Amino acid sequence: MPTVSTVNLTAPLLLLLLWATHPTMATNWLSLARLPRSRPVSGAAPCARLRGLTPGQVGVCRARGEVMESVRKAAEMVIEECQHQFRNRRWNCSTTPRGINVFGRVMNQGTREAAFVHALSSAAVAVAVTRACTRGELERCGCDRKVRGVSPEGFQWSGCSDNLSYGVAFSQTFVDEPERAKGLSAGRPLMNLHNNEAGRKAILHNMQVECKCHGVSGSCELRTCWKVMPPFRRVGVVLKERFDGATEVAEYTTASCETVESLSHSNSLNTSSFKVRLTRIGSRTALLPRDPQVKPPAARDLLYLAPSPDFCHLDPDNGIPGTAGRRCNGTSRLAPDGCELVCCGPGYRAGRAEVVQRCSCKFSWCCSVRCQQCKNTVTIHTCRV
Repeated sequence: MPTVSTVNLTAPLLLLLLWATHPTMATNWLSLARLPRSRPVSGAAPCARLRGLTPGQVGVCRARGEVMESVRKAAEMVIEECQHQFRNRRWNCSTTPRGINVFGRVMNQGTREAAFVHALSSAAVAVAVTRACTRGELERCGCDRKVRGVSPEGFQWSGCSDNLSYGVAFSQTFVDEPERAKGLSAGRPLMNLHNNEAGRKAILHNMQVECKCHGVSGSCELRTCWKVMPPFRRVGVVLKERFDGATEVAEYTTASCETVESLSHSNSLNTSSFKVRLTRIGSRTALLPRDPQVKPPAARDLLYLAPSPDFCHLDPDNGIPGTAGRRCNGTSRLAPDGCELVCCGPGYRAGRAEVVQRCSCKFSWCCSVRCQQCKNTVTIHTCRV
């Protein structure tokens, strides 16, 4: 019968063994969105049972349990926003029916889609944790009190500015952990870390200022302002634009050398001279544009290593549902939602359907809008099977 000390030793070893035999992707924590609300996501025992987390993320869960509810909310935000941004594309962020790999194995391939999901995920964690700070839901953080004084525009900084620095720091700790655990000598961890940071920068570079006027009869003699994060929908729009302009990169190994000078003597001429020798002391992996004519990407740009599949045909093994039966825009040829692009060649068919829409809306004092229900027949285009 095992002793207590044996049980205590085998528990963490079993966790590491399970992780090693069932390797997880860095985005598998998104499976937290599938957990029922009644299931706890913090505490030593619950953290160990969260299958989508790496061992390092389990450690973060145990040490920072109060934040994990925000992480679960972030996972829901990622799925919702991704499906909104790509609702008219061949790849529409469709999720797998079960399991911890929410978006399927396409996330394994270093594509644009993986780049977008990584950026959106890191941004979602930063936003969700920052919101919890502002609402007073977390003990270790609150409003950002460093924003004080008078701005160059003449208004007074006051109020509760969003504590983005805390949310970003937690996002770096939790979301980046799987990549740092793998080391920085391979292209894929470097790609993921770059895109994670690009997601967080999409928040930072779109911060907004909200103000309140003070004075007699709203004269605004004094104006106090505070900083707030952009709506997450705005972050999604920015990252979608970065997705469309993402840079394909390749791994390059660069050597670092040191210069060693040595003194040598020449007996025939009775002279001395210096010899210079280059000694290689290490190397590092860098991601550079595959096309040398393309300028190096900025910190806010998205990077990808591999071309995307066409997403046209059903591929259950990789979580690709194909486009058969998808609705498309039959009146547009060049737009991304046009039937010719979405349907990938098999063509599309048109059908008529009756829809109920609000109509004849009138404003009623005070304060509501009353509408009638009208039935209209519309043409619907769907991709052929």
